[in-house]
Order: sequence, then structure tokens, then C-alpha cells
Amino acid sequence: MTVRNEMEHLGGCLQSVLDQEYAGDVEVVIAVGPSSDGTEDFAAGLPGQDQRITVVPNPSGRTPDGLNIALAHAKHGLIARIDGHNLIEGTDYLSTAVRVLRETDAVNVGGVARPEGSTATQKAIGIAMSSPLGMGGASFRVGGDAGPAETVFPGLFQRDWIDRVGGWDPTLDRAQDWELNQRLRNAGGVVWFTPELRTIYRPRGSMRALARQFHSTGQWRRRLAEEDTSALNVRYLAPPAAVLAIAAGTAGALWWRPAALVPAIYGAAVTVGGIAISEGSRCRCAFACRRLWRPCT
Repeated sequence: MTVRNEMEHLGGCLQSVLDQEYAGDVEVVIAVGPSSDGTEDFAAGLPGQDQRITVVPNPSGRTPDGLNIALAHAKHGLIARIDGHNLIEGTDYLSTAVRVLRETDAVNVGGVARPEGSTATQKAIGIAMSSPLGMGGASFRVGGDAGPAETVFPGLFQRDWIDRVGGWDPTLDRAQDWELNQRLRNAGGVVWFTPELRTIYRPRGSMRALARQFHSTGQWRRRLAEEDTSALNVRYLAPPAAVLAIAAGTAGALWWRPAALVPAIYGAAVTVGGIAISEGSRCRCAFACRRLWRPCT
């Protein structure tokens, strides 16, 4: 893992890794970037607490640099990727991932990254991110059946395949996992999704932080699309198309009133959809796909 300013979540993430019940050898390599919240001091003391932990510096603090540095220090042929703000669900994650990797002969295996927040804002963001209404139908976000996938997160990789394609692209600040999986698939490897693997993802804590995250992601997604058109699909075009349609409908209503139906229909759809997927909702809209809402508990 590569971390920077992850003091709030690093301890829990690390414990979920160390709690794994796996019959083989396990090492944890943490690449630590310059931090202002005590992460570096905390990480420096970890090897003395558990000999399975290795801490290495990541001077740039950038994610792809940290991943490649950690990879260079790793000793084994299977590489499990995890972020500092993730938690692994269950103690059989590694053993299950290794089993599925061997059964499918995939080069990377991953599962569902379930957003889970502690504040009202984080919970709302998490619900939207785990619904096709909010984030599209990527299996690692909303779940689905096991099978080949475009990308997965965080992933258990065959080390020799990462080396073969050159590791994580150091020029990418965002979308580096998608881009690596794309190169793995272009090289003939299979990226495999299985709902058996589950991790918890901590969403951003404010709408401003969320906006910065998606603005940055959009910038890097555009760059990827310029280099490889397969990086661009309907899921990524939907948000700008919606913004343009709403703006055009609002402006057009000044001259032609029926144009106001465009933003009105969008607003109604988002309102009804938001109610349908909201936590604890009993709403079951007849027109909605059964995967649109979260199951009631």
C-alpha cells in the first residue's frame, strides 16, 4: 500500500490485513509519502511491532510512485493491492483471492469495494457511489456475477504480469488502476471480478472534497481517452451530457416553454431514484432495475 496523510484510517486498514488467515507467507510493504498528520511517525514504528511489515519512503507522495516503490521491495510472486483508507472484510480475503486466481488463471482478481461512511455526508456519498444511478454499473462498485471485467479494485495480481507491462504508470495521478488493468488485458491477461471478495472504502467527508476528487479524476480520464479511446464509454459521457442537456433546456425554456421539461424530468428522476436507493428505504419503484436500490436490512 502507499499512504500519505492517512493517520485516521491506516491503523484499521493495517489491522484488517494482519488479521488475514492465510496459510502462506505474508508481508506488508507500506510506501509512505510526506505527511502532515503524523502518518510518517506512526508508520516508522510499525516494523518493530510486527516483523511482517516493511516501511519504505515515497518522496514524491504520488500514488503510482508509491506503488512501484512498494512493488520493488516486495519479495513474493503474488501482490495484493490495498489503499490506506480501505478495510478488508473478513479474514479469508487473501485465501479466497488466491484460490480464485488459481481457478481462473487470471492475472488480477478483485471484488466489491463497498463505500461506508461514518458521517451523514459520507453515508450519502457512499450510497450514491454503490448504486448504478450514481456511478454506473461497474461491478467493483455495485456487485454482480463473477466473470471477466474491465477493471477491479483493489486486486490480487500475478507479480510477473505487473513486471511484464511495466508496473503502474508514474505519469498518472488518477485512474492508474484502470490503466494498468487495461495494459494487462491488452497483453492477453484476464482481469477477473468475484463478489466473494469485499473491501470497505471510506468516501470523502465533504461535498467539496468529493468535487475535487471527481474533477481530478475527470481530467486524468480525458487524458487516458486521448491516448486510448477504449477508456471512454457511455458511463463517463453521461454526466457532461446531462449538464449540457439541463443547461440547454433551462435556457431554451425562455423561448420555448416545453424545453423546461428536460431539467424538470431530470430533477424528478434524481429525486425518485434518490428515495429508492436511500438507506432504509422501503420504496420499490416499478420501473426501476432491481439493482438500482440497496436491499433493506
